[in-house]
Amino acid sequence: MAARNTARKRAFQILFEGDQRGVDVLTVLADWIRHSRNDTRQPPVSEYTMELVEGYATKARRIDELIATYAVDWTLDRMPVVDRNILRLGAYELIWVDATPDAVVLDEAVQLAKEFSTDESPSFVNGLLGRLKDLKPSLRRDDT
Repeated sequence: MAARNTARKRAFQILFEGDQRGVDVLTVLADWIRHSRNDTRQPPVSEYTMELVEGYATKARRIDELIATYAVDWTLDRMPVVDRNILRLGAYELIWVDATPDAVVLDEAVQLAKEFSTDESPSFVNGLLGRLKDLKPSLRRDDT
């Protein structure tokens, strides 16, 4: 499981970098892969990191729509950039990656929030992803 934890952390970092630089996440992913191949000091990008980033990229518009809809009193633009990208990654994995149990997705997202964001962020991330988890069957149905 440590490998998946690391893969999620790297996927979050790629989404965060893309958001901060205003660059498509697939471009950032390609940069990370290229750097890891050309510089032995850079860790390799795992298959699961690539799956998460590429999967997110295919659903990015829908994910942002869901976050904006269910984030009480927060617009995407006002949301802290770290939280926004943890939520994006968590929403993708929660709704579209069946191989990962929902509880694991929520726990991993909360851990990322504890490590990279504010003291209030873990409960915010948990609450919003918990709401999406409860709505997951209808959200997937609406996506087809």
